[in-house]
Amino acid sequence: MLVTPLTKLLNIRVPLVQGGMQWVGLPQLAAAVSNAGGLGILTALTQPNPEALRSAIRETRKLTSKSFGVNITLLPSINPPDYEGYARVSVEEGVRIFETAGNNPGPLIKFFKSKDCIVIHKCTTIRHAKSAARLGVDCLSIDGFECAGHPGEEDIGGLVLLARAAQELNIPYIASGGIADGRGLAASMALGACGANMGSRFMCTVESPIHQNIKDKIIASTEQDTIHIFRTLNNTARVFKNAVSKEVVATEHRPGGAKFEDVRHLVSGARGKVVYESGDPDYGIWSAGISIGLINDCPTCEELVSRIEREAEEVIDRLAKLKVDNKEKAKL
Repeated sequence: MLVTPLTKLLNIRVPLVQGGMQWVGLPQLAAAVSNAGGLGILTALTQPNPEALRSAIRETRKLTSKSFGVNITLLPSINPPDYEGYARVSVEEGVRIFETAGNNPGPLIKFFKSKDCIVIHKCTTIRHAKSAARLGVDCLSIDGFECAGHPGEEDIGGLVLLARAAQELNIPYIASGGIADGRGLAASMALGACGANMGSRFMCTVESPIHQNIKDKIIASTEQDTIHIFRTLNNTARVFKNAVSKEVVATEHRPGGAKFEDVRHLVSGARGKVVYESGDPDYGIWSAGISIGLINDCPTCEELVSRIEREAEEVIDRLAKLKVDNKEKAKL
């Protein structure tokens, strides 16, 4: 059994958090991850409004008696969603664990802490992590360059970013990006993390609410099958490499460059949702991390979490055997 500051903080058996994924973080997946011993996460912005999120929270409670959280990601937008409404409804429904991400999380964090909630904030740089720590978050999720979605603009891989976190941070942190098995979990903890956040790996489980064709596509893909879009717009996002994402990149690099309006029709969230519903991997943009190169099957969440727990323990035990005491040294 792995006991870390994360398992103690969240009262979970295995130090694994399911990433808050748009169109994927629905009740059936969140409940399955929590029932398996990790922390399931509902994605607030997947729901069209706060009252729909209220219904999703109630549905999740029917599926699990374990703790689960809600992700609220703050997006740059001219007409922002009702973040305050999503937060208020979640607290009213008894949710006490939140994953936050995005710009200017201060007001949201202040509200959650005033309600005695636990906040895990996602960061892609050490300076942002320090800022979130000063705001009073309980735990940080450190996103390396390998992650799906937005890895920031500094292109720092998890190996160095997590080690820097160990040098600079004074609160617990978990690793995010590039983790899909027990080796990744054990490596994260060796670098100072108290657990790991997995998104792409949980996409490819029996309980994941996406079309089986997309799960099969993930299994058939390698670590070379993702691509970065919006690099020239300073809003980098790692997504699956398909006809649409390659067209976005080509548009960005045409003479004179491109504005968001030039690719808006290609990257709409509605098209990404259809990908998951229809099973057509080339219909729109969908997120995927390079950890897809490590995914070779589609187990239940129970099977996956138990396997990762077992693998991590085996790695830790093997590493412990590399250390010898002084008597053994004398024999060498």
